[in-house]
Amino acid sequence: MAEQAKIALVTGAGTGVGKAIAKGLANAGFSVVLAGRRKDPLDGVAQDLATSGATTLVVPTDVADQASVARLFETVKERFGRLDLLVNNAGINTPAIPLEDLSFEQWKNVVDTNLTGAFLCTQEAFRIMKAQDPRGGRIINNGSVSAYAPRPHSAPYTATKHAILGLTKSTSLDGRAYDIACGQIDIGNAATNMTARMTSGVLQADGSTAAEPTIDPEHVADAVVYMAGLPLTANVLTMTVMATKMPFVGRG
Repeated sequence: MAEQAKIALVTGAGTGVGKAIAKGLANAGFSVVLAGRRKDPLDGVAQDLATSGATTLVVPTDVADQASVARLFETVKERFGRLDLLVNNAGINTPAIPLEDLSFEQWKNVVDTNLTGAFLCTQEAFRIMKAQDPRGGRIINNGSVSAYAPRPHSAPYTATKHAILGLTKSTSLDGRAYDIACGQIDIGNAATNMTARMTSGVLQADGSTAAEPTIDPEHVADAVVYMAGLPLTANVLTMTVMATKMPFVGRG
């Protein structure tokens, strides 16, 4: 009897890094649940993956909404009966404007999506992974090099990514007793719509504007596939994948 494919859920799977991760996991043999706010991009990814014979499930989801997240995981449980991997990838940013000019709504939207969304998904994944047989699973959070050092005018995004590092460590600790491993991928300048401005110039810590190198999101996907392929007795707690010449080491 053929071994059953492992089940992965990727949030923010319709575009950018999430799309690359979903494709990488599908190519590695996972059945992939594609979650995100917009159905059309998710359907496009599913159609791409169908040509290679991958099993996918599209579930439009707003990770900032508790009821939407609950429906997502209930759908996964009903369709597949288990969950082996959660990739908390969904995230948004604000324009690079001075901290004092940010609206409360801008702050709240970033916190609700980047941090609360990851927590809600982690909580639901725990409930499934603790109860399933075989027990356990893996959670991989999309951190960012902003989990360690900010860019100018990035308070909401940087605050949430620092918090994601704390969530990763707490999840790793709390998951030990249930064979749930948790790690974090910290990305520096993957070439997506969110980072398109990098090539034309972004504000630096010294007040200058400079173009920055980027990397193909497939390199991030390759790293996630490696992390996901480890046995649950091994864990990559944090991994940084970045453009070699981006101004991160020594930022500021």
